Amino acid sequence: MRDIQMVDLKTQYERIRSEIDDAIFSVINSTAFIKGPGVKLFEEELQTYLGVKHVISCANGTDALQIAMMSLGLKPGDEVITTNFTFIATVEAVALLGLKPVIADPEPGNFNLSVKEIRNAITPKTRAIVPVHLFGQCSDMDGIMKLAREYDLLVIEDAAQATGTDYYFPDGTTKKAGTIGNAGTTSFFPSKNLGCYGDGGAVYTNDDELAGKLRSIANHGMKMRYHYNDIGVNSRLDTIQAEILRVKLRYLDQFNDARRAVADYYDKAFEGCSGIEVPVRESYSSHIFHQYTIRIENGKRDPLKRHLEENKIPAMIYYPGPLHMQEAYRYLGYRESDFPVTDKLCKTVLSLPIHTEMEKDQLDFITKTILNFFERNQ
Repeated sequence: MRDIQMVDLKTQYERIRSEIDDAIFSVINSTAFIKGPGVKLFEEELQTYLGVKHVISCANGTDALQIAMMSLGLKPGDEVITTNFTFIATVEAVALLGLKPVIADPEPGNFNLSVKEIRNAITPKTRAIVPVHLFGQCSDMDGIMKLAREYDLLVIEDAAQATGTDYYFPDGTTKKAGTIGNAGTTSFFPSKNLGCYGDGGAVYTNDDELAGKLRSIANHGMKMRYHYNDIGVNSRLDTIQAEILRVKLRYLDQFNDARRAVADYYDKAFEGCSGIEVPVRESYSSHIFHQYTIRIENGKRDPLKRHLEENKIPAMIYYPGPLHMQEAYRYLGYRESDFPVTDKLCKTVLSLPIHTEMEKDQLDFITKTILNFFERNQ
């Protein structure tokens, strides 16, 4: 049995090595390292895959969030509602622009921002909502968009963990994660379902005027060379990364199916174990399992993690501490007890290895090791 990895990028690379190597060397041979033709081609191919009018690539997912907020005209002091259970970048981008992060609890089952808690957090200063499609499953976008229309709010989707996820609307229409709100953002960090071999990100929109603003702000505020219409930033996806992403985009549905197969295996293996709460799969969203995250009650999460590590099985806690208690964000004035759902999740979630190259013997070993732990600790 091969060593078990949380994400096995090396084995995935070996599977598509010739295509990746050809893509990289084509850029080296052309020397078009910045803004080469592969960047535009990747944007166009991702647009087609997502069914969205515009993809604007940039340097990373955090930049994507910041550029989206700058382009939508948010001003210092405007309130932006987002989830307490996410990677720090979501809140960080809000704070960097002098906006006020307003934090809300997620749903306890699917880990995504609660529509009820969003409504409770809305004030006259609220200007935007940033739902995060956590672990590969969409937030309740029908409910969020109805709230946005009711209160005239902007919606910026953080879809960094959900590239390829489908959202099913009650009227039967389907849209990809990140293509529903005013703008959607993503990261191409290597471990993502669609990941490059460095940093990268993108913003999506169906709004032609907004797309022009996004491109300008991502390129120093420049629409024509040396003519600056906006105060912008320097945020580019380099051509080598774009060409790598072009290769991997062709495999994305296959890769996502492989992750679902791993999740199905875990679900079936844990069916009879009362100590494990497997991920909720909502009827309104597909799930691409960027992470397979279980919940372990009764104080057994940390002992289980140690047990796995002793058996050379990696496991991760996403996320071990709520955002509102991080030192950098104490200025927001929240009390420790303000977010009971987030607090409970931080104490009970555990993410198991999941990636495109997992083999049956690895899955057998992981699941048997976990079930043996519960048999001995009933």
